Amino acid sequence: MDHRTPSPSVTLLEALIAFPSVSLTPNIALIRKVQEILANAGIASTLAPDPQDPSRSNLFATIGPAGVPGVLLSGHTDVVPVEGQPWTSPPFEATHRDGRIYGRGTADMKGFVACAVTAMVAAARRPLQRPLQLALSFDEEIGCVGVRHLLRRLENSLPAPYLCIVGEPTLMRIGTGHKGKAAYRAICCGQAGHSGLAPRFFNAIHMASDLVASLRDVQRELAETGPRDDGYGVPYSTVHAGVIQGGRALNIVPSECEVRFEIRNVSDDSPKIILKRILERLEERVNNEAMNPEAPLPEIQMTNSYPSLNTSENSSGVKLLASLLPPGTPCAKVDYGSEGGLFQQSWNETPVLICGPGSIEVAHKADEYVDIAQIEACDRMLAGLIDFLCE
Repeated sequence: MDHRTPSPSVTLLEALIAFPSVSLTPNIALIRKVQEILANAGIASTLAPDPQDPSRSNLFATIGPAGVPGVLLSGHTDVVPVEGQPWTSPPFEATHRDGRIYGRGTADMKGFVACAVTAMVAAARRPLQRPLQLALSFDEEIGCVGVRHLLRRLENSLPAPYLCIVGEPTLMRIGTGHKGKAAYRAICCGQAGHSGLAPRFFNAIHMASDLVASLRDVQRELAETGPRDDGYGVPYSTVHAGVIQGGRALNIVPSECEVRFEIRNVSDDSPKIILKRILERLEERVNNEAMNPEAPLPEIQMTNSYPSLNTSENSSGVKLLASLLPPGTPCAKVDYGSEGGLFQQSWNETPVLICGPGSIEVAHKADEYVDIAQIEACDRMLAGLIDFLCE
């Protein structure tokens, strides 16, 4: 058994896990805890809450000289739900076992948040020549929602950072990019009627089926001829239908059916163009099937989107981060989204990288964990970053 005194980052992570900051629920108690820790170190912070619900809020803090490009550490405070998952230890209580800390959010991504807050406290005692900045957000897990309120405030008041590090779990490897995402809700309308007379009525589920078939047609085209980025596990843009809801009873022709689908695009592809192709394929399919010409095509609504992230491996940010990590630390694209694309969209000259403790393989699962060695590795990287900021 390891009887060493826990590091400040581990102690803070234990405290953060105890806040059940599930997306769409309040995170303000966690944010106030961080504010208190920063204030005790003489660090002022500001909040950027949800305009409709101040119980969910972002936090921003900066230390060091003003008006100078610094390094921004970005993390989200929300976690995914635990209901229905077979946890073997309390999800909102830190459990130590075999050199790991178990609990919801340990990897994704309260581990990095703990390290970043601890680094801010340490940096407050150092003669910084460039600022160190901290951005904590809410509701990232449902489409990078909360950070947008913070970015609107920062765009006109903060010099473009020298580097932005988004601490999603990468096992402390350097993530240089991810695909963009656009999520859609399609409402297919039909005509209700008795199923004994079904051919006389337009079936909304049939239209939804044709939409799904069109999604699959375009997916095949993207796989065969679409832009490619071999840095990803799936090196082309993808189209995915995730939810279908429609119909009230077997003997009633359905008058409405909803399809929710998403497009995840590589940087050289456009969700708008992909959606246009999907609708073109749908019109072709409907016309070829000689369906009721009065039947309306689905109403498509975009429900959420965030841009792709694409940072050159030759950028100054990659060189700096690589110098703070063990020799030979690899660069790679990640197969999940992050707030990094939004930061890059706000400051297109700023290198934005993804690097944090823990593995995405255990995120969102029961018995999520982070190795203490990963927390220690993140602490070492941030200590080196503070040294750089003092040069």
